[in-house]
This record gives sequence, structure tokens and C-alpha cells, in this order.
Amino acid sequence: MELRAPWSAPPTVRIVHSGLACNIEEERYSERVYTIREGETLELTCLVTGHPRPQIRWTKTAGSASDRFQDSSVFNETLRISNIQRHQGGRYYCKAENGLGSPAIKSIRVDVYYLDDPIVTVHQSIGEAKEQFYYEKTVFLRCVANSNPPVRYSWRRGQEVLLQGSDKGVEIYEPFFTQGETKILKLKNLRPQDYANYSCIASVRNVCSIPDKMVSFRLSNKTASPSIKLLVDDPIVVNPGEAITLVCVTTGGEPAPSLTWVRSAGVLPDKTVLNGGTLTIPAITSEDSGTYSCIANNNVGNPAKKSTNIIVRALKKGRFWITPDPYHKDDNIQIGREVKISCQVEAIPSEELTFSWFKNGRPLRSSERMVITQTDPDVSPGTTNLDIIDLKFTDFGTYTCVASLKGGGISDISIDVNISSSTVPPNLTVPQEKSPLVTREGDTIELQCQVTGKPKPIILWSRADKEVPMPDGALQTESYDGILRIVNVSREMSGTYRCQTSQYNGFNVKPREALVQLIVQYPPAVEPAFLELRQGQGRGVTMSCRVLRAYPTRVLSYEWRLGSRVLRTGQFDLQDSTEYTVSSLSRDSYGIYNCNIINEAGAGRCSFLVTGQIPKSLTFEPVGLQAGQQRWWEQEITVNGNIQKGELITYNLTELIKPEAYEVRLTPITRFGEGDSTIRVIKYSAPVNPHLREFHCGFEDGNICLFTQDDTDNFDWTKQSTATRDTKYTPNTGPNADRTGSKEGFYMYIETSRPRLEGEKARLVSPVFSVAPKNPYGATNTAYCFSFYYHMYGQHIGSLNVYLRLKGQTAIENPLWSSSGNKGQHWNQARVNINPPTSFQLIFEGIRGPGIEGDIAIDDVSIVEGECMKSDQPANNLRSGAVGPLAHIRLLPLLILMSVLSHQR
Repeated sequence: MELRAPWSAPPTVRIVHSGLACNIEEERYSERVYTIREGETLELTCLVTGHPRPQIRWTKTAGSASDRFQDSSVFNETLRISNIQRHQGGRYYCKAENGLGSPAIKSIRVDVYYLDDPIVTVHQSIGEAKEQFYYEKTVFLRCVANSNPPVRYSWRRGQEVLLQGSDKGVEIYEPFFTQGETKILKLKNLRPQDYANYSCIASVRNVCSIPDKMVSFRLSNKTASPSIKLLVDDPIVVNPGEAITLVCVTTGGEPAPSLTWVRSAGVLPDKTVLNGGTLTIPAITSEDSGTYSCIANNNVGNPAKKSTNIIVRALKKGRFWITPDPYHKDDNIQIGREVKISCQVEAIPSEELTFSWFKNGRPLRSSERMVITQTDPDVSPGTTNLDIIDLKFTDFGTYTCVASLKGGGISDISIDVNISSSTVPPNLTVPQEKSPLVTREGDTIELQCQVTGKPKPIILWSRADKEVPMPDGALQTESYDGILRIVNVSREMSGTYRCQTSQYNGFNVKPREALVQLIVQYPPAVEPAFLELRQGQGRGVTMSCRVLRAYPTRVLSYEWRLGSRVLRTGQFDLQDSTEYTVSSLSRDSYGIYNCNIINEAGAGRCSFLVTGQIPKSLTFEPVGLQAGQQRWWEQEITVNGNIQKGELITYNLTELIKPEAYEVRLTPITRFGEGDSTIRVIKYSAPVNPHLREFHCGFEDGNICLFTQDDTDNFDWTKQSTATRDTKYTPNTGPNADRTGSKEGFYMYIETSRPRLEGEKARLVSPVFSVAPKNPYGATNTAYCFSFYYHMYGQHIGSLNVYLRLKGQTAIENPLWSSSGNKGQHWNQARVNINPPTSFQLIFEGIRGPGIEGDIAIDDVSIVEGECMKSDQPANNLRSGAVGPLAHIRLLPLLILMSVLSHQR
């Protein structure tokens, strides 16, 4: 156990739960799984130590993709989720950091249990298209319920429990593709007694006090799939503001089908009124248009569906453009040349659109010199053209095109276009003082392009330097006055903007464009925002303030202050940080040091609280707590004199007599009071029987034979049995039973489904084994036969490696055995002779392959004194869940090592 000096201590973390937990199985508890029923309150508390006080942050992974943990992290000790839902299950992490050493991280997996109401659907293999549903006389009743843990189903006919084999006319089976979520009852060659009331009972065996749920279905000789009829036209064309009623009636189906209405694009409008199969939309608008479908369902066969399309008549977005003589390369309008005026509108439905033309308010008809085209096939729909051939002075004037919908009911759109000798193409410029524009974050800014010409076209704004949307979310923003106004400017909006003339509402043969540069200034972002530093008097303290982001970056200055007193100022050159050092700490130099880093947009601040203490002698108070959290014992260890830096203090805890997990808390005490405690959770196992020299582990017990997960890997090994396997497991990989062929037996495996990535590692570490002392009359070490069974089946199998780690050489791991690739759907045995000269551990390392079908499993790990047998027959492997009694391979006795980092006074 390591303890730093009392004025600074790195963070430690442990997680406790204080909400409502279900009964947790022992082996799952060792995996730190907190099980809770859906709808209850999850409450997790992160207990931290360390000085300065660590910052705490809760985060989450392994939930569904849509669950972003409320789009934020939680920054306090207690994480509380009321009415927890299934998608909120996953692994929750508590991270504590205070700037000393690495952050401390602990995690706990939250498993949310639930059972939905089951649903029974009735099907037959073929013949559904025929009028009689039971044409084939064979019927399938399928029962489905979503649950966690996996659901078990049972069927009843009346009060009779149906079992496979109990009735020759009944067959019960589970289709492979559903992985346990569906149970099918097949009625072969339908008999009179088969017309009855059937019940499907879904059960999770009262886990989390979740009761069984039941659904019933009455099967008769009239049972039939639904059919419906729509009493409306298709499509339905209406004017905005009218009320629309859609009527859907059932024409068949037993039991009586239920009717629902859906909309192909999104949900039904809020104002919709539903009354059985009748849907009414009052005061319809263009936004209400689309395809509406009536669906009838009675859980027999496939649902029936009929649809109709609602079209809301509309005219919108009238625009025009002027095109000069296409046969001459001239942008200006000239007498004797040709001019074309085009008008465009959006019309629904487009086939009802009609145009009429006027000159100075008088109707205009098509002639040899005034050619009117109602719809131009060369341009987009809804366009009309007026070609003026051999332009004369008398042709100057105001031309109006009017768009109408046949049948009336919709207001016409009228577009005026002036043709005169002053009609000229546009010109686009940026005022000299308007680019580049410099602004600060949060301000409102106007980008301006000046447009001249008659008439003036619409201006289109877009980003010129990158393919990103404009501030309003669109790729292009229209402006009628050439001004783009941006409210609440952010740093991401810096860059170059393009303004260009559109072809609409102007005389614009060749589009013009210009560029405007926007520079957004923002104050420096710095770290650390706050840090508490403790140091002994007379010793030095160095504070460092670092710039993360700032604009402009070349005009940065810094200013160090203690209270209101300025300590040092300066300019940044090439560096991104500034330091201030107190060479010899005294009481006069205690206080809050602020470093302000300044640019034109503002300042960022680093703050440091500097204090100091003088340690004399330290007293240690280990406190052991049982798993039930009752105080068991505490005692004081007196340490005389000053403690040297790096001095190792050992203390043997002889009071541990129960084979449980204990929390040991070590608190330094000085004449200034108690310092920060450091906490370790240790596991104690009972002394071993000295008469057998074997170790066998089949992973059947709760503590998986004291194997532990390596904290340095990417993910964990998982304890598993086929009987308790997740219903959503990946097929075509992994064992279908444990090594002995038992569905209930356990093994350890690596789950390679997402979010796992290729090359990620899971490492399982054995307990420490102590070897027999060397024979004083011989030089040879004791030999042991190490064996285990492994299962490597799947097209994406990676690698399984085994390493030997010797005492005192924790950084060195000796490869013992390795295998890669698909080995087939069966268990294989590996055997290795080992001659460890000292205490040792074994490490199983599973490496994820290129895909999800790469699960690797191990089972029946054995260590027996003596070399492996020469024959190919496997050794007799006892299936013992507990750590077997050992003579010369035994768990190391428990010592607490306290390394105290201090300084001599």
C-alpha cells in the first residue's frame, strides 16, 4: 500500500450503489454488475480520496447508439437516474483527477431487467392468399416478448399444459434465428379439439420480482387474417383550409381487427381527429400533404394495409429572369435584337398550372413577334417564356406574368418585369472596409456585397473555404439586399464567404461573385482552471499556465498576480505556456496565484491555491471493514522519527480470519490533524490443505477461482454458460456447451461483438502461486504440468496467448503457449510443462480478430505437480469451482506494503 505525503495525495476511487438492487448472483457480484428493475431509481456514489480534492466525472459507454448519457457528463459524486429505462443500461465510469499522477477510474456495469407483455401471432406456411385461412390445415402460433434476462415460454390449451411430445398433433420449437426470443406452437393437421383457447406464459423466473405475463388467443374455424377497404379516392386533391375525412372499414378478419392510421413521412398532424377507422384533418395545410395508410391487424397472418395520397393545391415562390439575344454575345438589351422574359412558380399539382401574360396591364396574346411558350421543356417545370423578337422602342414597358391553378380556390401569383433602355446586367462589389471583417465571439455581424443593375437579382451566400452549411443550416442563404446578418458569432464561423448573383429576379446572363473574409476573435482557453498545491515550507513550488486555444495568437501577453500584487508580466513568443516559481515557500507566500493570459478578445485565467505544512511523525490507522460495512477492528501503528523518501514499511494483517473481501483504509496523522486516507480493497482466502498438490478451476464458483481482470487491457473476459447466454449472442462462433458438454456448466470467454475493435486485448490473470522450496540435496526446480481447454471457433478468430509472470519480474512476461485462427466447433486441450523457480502467475490473453465471429473460450484450468503425461490421453480434470487444496502451490500470504513519499526535515 503506497501513501504520499499528507500535503498531496493522488486520487483513489470506488463505486458503491445506494439505490434499489435486485438479488445479485455471487459470480455476477464479483464482476461488479449492478442489477436493477426497469422503472426504479439508479443511484451510484463515487467515493474518492486525494488531496487536493479530486474533480469527479461520470461517463457511460456500452449503451445503445441513441443513448448519449443525456448528452453530457455528471460532475458530482452521486449519479442518480429516476425511472431508469432499458436503453440506459451499460457500463458507467467514475473518473477522479487532481493533477497528481494518473486519474483514478472505476467502472460498474448496470444491467436493467424488464419483461414486456407477450404477443401471440397466428400464421400458416402457405395458402394465406386463399380465402380460407386454414386451407393447409396446419397452423403456427408464435409467441414473442422482449425481456432481460432471456424469457422462457410455456403454452396452455385451456387449462392443459402443452409439452413437446405430450400430444402427437402438437409440436413446440424455437426457430434458430430468433435466439430464444420466440417460441412456436405448431398444430399439425388441425383437429376439432385444436379449436380452443391458447395461452402463452412468458417468464423470467421472478428475477427482480418481475412476475410472469400471459396472453391468450382464441382459435376457431372462423379465424382469418384481416381485410379492409378505403372509402376515399386516390389521390385526394384539396385546397388549403378545407377539412378532409378518410374512412377505412374492415371487410373481414376474425378476431375483429384493430385499425390504425399512419403517415409515410413522419407522424400524423397534431390536429388530426381519430374515431375508429375514420381520420379527419381540419383546416388542412401544405405541410399536411403526403401518403396516409390505414393498417388493420388482428395478429392473424399479415396486417392489411391500404393507402391514399393527399395533395394540397398550392402556388408559391414566383421568380423571373431576363435573357438577351442568344445569337449575339452582348449582355445589354438593344433595339432590333431579341429579348426573352421567363417566369417560374412552384405549383401543386403541376398539371393544373396555367399562365397568362400582360403588357402594361393589357392581356397579351402570342404572335409572330411576341411568342409565348406555356411550359418550356428545356427548363424546370412551371416555367413560361415570352420571346420578344426584333425589339422596338414601343416594346419597352412593364410585362406581367400571372400564374393560376385551374378550378380556382388558390390566389394567383403575379410577377412584374420592367423592360427599358436602362435595363442593365448586375455588378457585384465588396466595400473596401467590409473585408476582412473582424469581430468577437457572441457579437452580431453583417457581411455586405453591393449589387447594382436594373433589376437587381437575388444574392446567394455560401462558404467559399469549406463544404459546411451556413449559420442558418442551409448550404446557401438568399439575400435581397446583399447583406448577410449573423447573430451570436462563434469561432467556427471564421473563414471566407462567397456572394454571387443568382439568375432569379434580374438581368443576369453571367453570374458574378465576390469574396468576404470573416475573422472571429476569442479569448484564450487555458489550463489548469484551478489547482491546489501543497508543499513543505522552505521548498520550491512551480506553477505552469498553458494556452489551449486563442485568436489572435500573436498578441498574447501574460500577467502573474498574488492577490492584487503584480508579480510578473510579459509577452508570448513561440511558447504556449508560462511558469512562475516560488523558490522557498513561507507563510507569506501562501495564497491564490492567478495567471491571466490576454489577447484582444479578452483573458483566460489559471488559478493556484498554494499552502504548506511541516510534517513531524506519522501515525497510521488501518481500518478493516467487512463486506457488510460494519466496523471490525482498527489499530494504530506508531512510526518514530522522520520517514525517509521512498522508505518501505510493511505490516502484516494477522487479524484477517474470514475468507472475504476487506477494505483497508490507511490514514496518516500529524500534529496538524489527519491527512488524506488511501484505501485498498483486498481479498483474503483461507489457508490451503497441505495434503494435495493440485489446482483445478472450472470457473463454476462465484469468485472464478480468484482469477482477476487485468486493468491494463481493452476489455474483460466474461463468465458464461449456455443456459444463461444472452439471447442476442453472435451465432457461428463460441461454444455451445462447456468443456464437459454441460449446458449449465460455466467457462470464460471473450465477446468480440461491437464495440470491440480488431487487435483489442482481454487479459485474465491467475492468483499468485508459491512453489515448493528448493531441494537442498538437488539443484532441480519442481516441475508442474499446466493444462487447460480452449475453444476457438468462428471465421474471425484472433489469437489466444498464455504468459508466465514470475515474482519480482512483473514487467516481464514469458510466452508459454499461443494459437491463432479457427480451430472448429469443439474443445481442444493444451498442455505445457513449467519449472518456475519462484512464485508465479499465469495470464490468458485473448486478442480480437477482424470481425464479430471471433469468440474465444477457456475452461478447466489445471496445475498438477509433476511433468505432463507422455500419452495423448487427457489428464483427469476434476470440475471443482473452488481453489483446490495445495501443498507447494499456494496463495501468497497477505502483506500490506506502505511506501511513504516524504522529505526529511
